[in-house]
Formats: sequence, C-alpha cells, structure tokens
Amino acid sequence: MRAKNRLVSGLAVAAGLLTLSSAVAPALAAPPVPTPEARASAAFDAALKNRAALRLFLQAMPKGGDLHNHLSGTPYAEDFLAWADADGLCVTTDVQPALASGPCDAPGRKPARGLAKADPALYARALNSLSMLNYNPGADGAQASGHDQFFSTFGRFGAVTENNLPAMLAVVREYAAGDHVGYVETSVNPGAIYDLVNKVRGSAWDGDFDKAFAALEPGIPDLVAKVRAEMDAAEAESDRRLGCQTQKPRQGACAVALGYQAFAVRILPPQVVFAQLTAAFALADADPRFVGVNIVAPEDNPTSLADYRLHMRMLGYLHARYPKVKLSLHAGELTLGLVPPRDLSFHIREAVEVAGAARIGHGVDIAHEAEARDLLKRMARDKVAVEINLTSNDVILGVKGADHPLHLYRKAGVPVVLSTDDEGVSRIDLTNEYLRAATEQGLTYRDLKAIARDSLEYAFVPGKSLRGAAECAKPGKACEAFLGANPKAQLQWKLERDLEAFEATH
Repeated sequence: MRAKNRLVSGLAVAAGLLTLSSAVAPALAAPPVPTPEARASAAFDAALKNRAALRLFLQAMPKGGDLHNHLSGTPYAEDFLAWADADGLCVTTDVQPALASGPCDAPGRKPARGLAKADPALYARALNSLSMLNYNPGADGAQASGHDQFFSTFGRFGAVTENNLPAMLAVVREYAAGDHVGYVETSVNPGAIYDLVNKVRGSAWDGDFDKAFAALEPGIPDLVAKVRAEMDAAEAESDRRLGCQTQKPRQGACAVALGYQAFAVRILPPQVVFAQLTAAFALADADPRFVGVNIVAPEDNPTSLADYRLHMRMLGYLHARYPKVKLSLHAGELTLGLVPPRDLSFHIREAVEVAGAARIGHGVDIAHEAEARDLLKRMARDKVAVEINLTSNDVILGVKGADHPLHLYRKAGVPVVLSTDDEGVSRIDLTNEYLRAATEQGLTYRDLKAIARDSLEYAFVPGKSLRGAAECAKPGKACEAFLGANPKAQLQWKLERDLEAFEATH
C-alpha cells in the first residue's frame, strides 16, 4: 500500500515538475543551433563587405560544373606563348602581335623561344593582343570595341592551338580544379572532323538537306574512328602532363570530368556549316565523350544573321535524325544597336522551337524577343536552362548590372547557370563570375548554391539525376548501385558531399 502511495506521490511530483518546466520552458530554452548552411550564408553576408574576403569565400565554394566553355579560349595568353616557345613558333612584330609559323628570322617575326627575356616589350604586347589584358579602345592598335578585340584574339593565337589539344585539355582541368569545379563541358572540334568537311569545300549549296546528308553519310564511320583515336591519344597525353598515373598526380585536376561539344562555325558557307553539324551530331551519337552539339562565332556577323534561320532548320533536321543528341546553342548574344531590332526578335525562340535546344548560351536579348513572356514561360516549363556569362556579356556587348536579363530569367522560373565562356581571353575564372553575381546581381549564398546544383542538373552528363532518386534517400547498397550506373548522379553526389564539407568550415 505504501509502495502504491509512493508511486502516486511520485507521479504527482513529476506532473508538477512537468507543469513547472512547461511554464518556464520559453524562458529557459536555448536558442536554435544554426544549420551549416545558415552559418555559411552568414559568412557569405559578412564577406560581402570586403571584396577580397568574398573572393576567398567563393574560391573555396564547390561550384559543380562550367557548362559554357570554349577550349581554345580557356588558356591564358601566357600558356599560348609557352607552347609557341616549345613548338618553335614565332611572334609577329605587328602592333597587335600574333603567333605564326616559321621561319622566325623573316622580316616582322621573332622567335617565341625565350621572348620574355629577349624582348620583354614585345612579349607584353603579345599578352595584350592575345587577350583582353590592358584593353583600351583604339589605343596601341587595339580594336575600337571590346566586341572586336575579343573575337580578333582567336585568329592571333590559332597557330598554336592546332597541335596542342592535349595541353589545352590539361589546362582546362587545371583551372577548373583551382576553382573547385568538378565538371566542364567544353567546345572542341578534333582535327579529324575536317576530313568530312573537306569533302564539300567549294561545292554548291542547293538547300536539299537529304541530298547533302546522303553525300556525307558514307564518311561518318571513318570520321568517328579517327576522332576516337585522336581523343584517346590527347586524353592520355593530358593525363601524363597532369601526372594522373604517377604517385604524385595533380589530384584535383585529374578528378575533373570533361564533356565535349562538337560545333559548327556559323560564319562559313552553308555546305560547310551543314557538314560540320553532321559531323558533330554523328560524334555525339557514337562517342559518349561528346555530350552535345553547338554552333559558334559572332552572332552579329552578316553571314550569321543572313543564315540564322537556315542554320536552325539544319539543326532541327539533324536533331530529327539523331534524337538522343542534346543541343546547347549560342543564341541571343546580341543587343540593341549592335544589330537592327528585327534581328533581336526571334533568335532564342528559333533555337528552342526549331532547332530543339535544351540549353541556351548567353540569351542576352530575351527582352527584345517577340512574345518574350510566352517564350520565358515555355523555357521555364520545359526547363531550358540559360548559360549566363556575366564578364563575357560585359566585355563583348557592354551589358551588365541592371541591364543584364539574369533576374528576368530567374523571376520567370527559367533555370540559369553561371559559366566562363572564354576565361583565358577575358582573363577570369568561374569564381569571378560567382563574385559578380553576388556583388552586381545581388545573388545570395543560397542562390549561388542552387546555381551550382543546377549546373550539374542541366549538364549533358549521361545517366539519371540524383534529384528525387528513391535509391539514394539514404546511403546503402541500393544507392551505391544507382550511383555506379549513373555518372550524372555520381557528380551530383560528390557535389553534395563537397558542399557539406565546405559549410562545415563556417
């Protein structure tokens, strides 16, 4: 009986303590512990007051992928001059120096070998002419606009890109690793592509797609075989340069995954553009390293403008033949004044609706598109992502800050990713683009984190996405099997682990 009374009494006391504790709980409760993401966000906000501190923060932030990258525009001018030195090439003594083949004792040429010491002034001028370094409109022979200077650099360093594919592959991985980027989708045309293109040089174009394809089709198997051999050798040499098979590899660079986009040059005659596109589609269909197709060169070039609709129809025709091939198309890299208003009204729409683009590169002139709101709705519905290149758009088009359509896309629900375009020409890196997005566009840490995740979600990496994958709701054998079968999910899984580690440091 006494035991029962003690039990009742104890329960009563406990109830009283529970009531008391409930009454004072609000006053005694500890403040909630901030999540790692919240701590990182707070650190980001604090760093906004100091550009150097923000750079330090963003440099270390895992960024996923760089989806708009041109391989030949990625090396810095110093890289090109070093390769020209090693290859025995020359530097012209023009006001805007260029790289050229020998003999280097010919008038107007000097050896690239040892140039930095032999002629520091010419070396410095070469750095400027091969990039946007020290660009001053019209001064020292520079082009009158950032647009013209930017695009003119490619012709000046072209002589060294022809034989340095392995070196360029190594550099793009090296720079990505330094930026905490795990995947790069880079535009590259192996030399073997031109075996197919040369079949149509000088021929007439009659607009018959079926006839043009039939003439090229027999050469496709040989093209694919030659490109595979060329890329196998280039990748092996790239790995050797990075030490990937040695005891002391550049581990960050060796871990960077590459996807290739073959492309056509839109300023060339129609028969050549069609042949380049045919080669690009065939490669993307046959070799998993080639993850997509693109079309490049200044969109405002007179030939580009005159043939734009023709090019979109070519892409649509080949897309129907190769329906699994994905397209990321330069479209809307234009602004009012650079071209007449009529040329601003349809480029993005035709890239999406006629060619079948899954992603748009640049997309700067979206506000000038006819029925722009409907187009934005469609892009948001169909998840057509836009590759935003803030520095490139500033340098080439003079579009920046509030004039940039980044927020227009985001408000419409269109996915956006940040990318470099031609980081060596612009002399930037992807961290710089994240920094500009924060300081000029007002994006928060959570915004940038979402963009990093989207960079892999909308990458053309084969396999299923990690998003919504029931197999990986928790770690285990099912998740391991899912990741093993899906390279895209593997990259996304690594990004999540890297973000966790990054946020744990704040």
